[in-house]
Amino acid sequence: MILIALTGGIGSGKSRAAAILEEFGAHSISADTLAREALERGENGYNEVVAHFGDAILNEGQIDRKKLAEIVFSDSKQLEVLESITHPLIRAKFLSETRALSENSVIVYEIPLLAESISRQKNLDFNHVIVLESNPEIRIARLIERGMSSKDAQLRIAKQHSDEKRRMVATHLINNEGSLEELKNELSDWWSKFISPEINK
Repeated sequence: MILIALTGGIGSGKSRAAAILEEFGAHSISADTLAREALERGENGYNEVVAHFGDAILNEGQIDRKKLAEIVFSDSKQLEVLESITHPLIRAKFLSETRALSENSVIVYEIPLLAESISRQKNLDFNHVIVLESNPEIRIARLIERGMSSKDAQLRIAKQHSDEKRRMVATHLINNEGSLEELKNELSDWWSKFISPEINK
């Protein structure tokens, strides 16, 4: 089993990169998706988060992720509380999903906050860590296209680790400031160099 961590700042293009790697044959898992599942009504994460943050974060009985984000991204202590609840649940879901896959699988774990949580991820034993990079202006423009305000986009970027800190956990850096085709070519070259030799042994 080959385990690839795919990380980068918000707006760096992780989901696009994960989709491309799936085309090459990888099985993609998103930490954000696992986090959403952990906060669904009826899950332990839902109960713990509502108990701490209160009913104000609910919308028709479901956790409103936008309301929750507004709280935690303006208060680092509240963000720490949320992460202390969700990270163990996300990890458990990830391990459960990977155990169901074959031993020959190539797994891409799309994990936005790897640099911020590396101490909790070390024993996952990543074979490769891809860090995607784009300059802040491009990332902000992408986030605005996704419906986020410029102010919120800048706040989210400021709350995350710097490119320098993400580079410290990287085994591979990939620039994603160009077109989708350019990103695909970059990843294709990387896959041919590092993954194909492993799966063709």
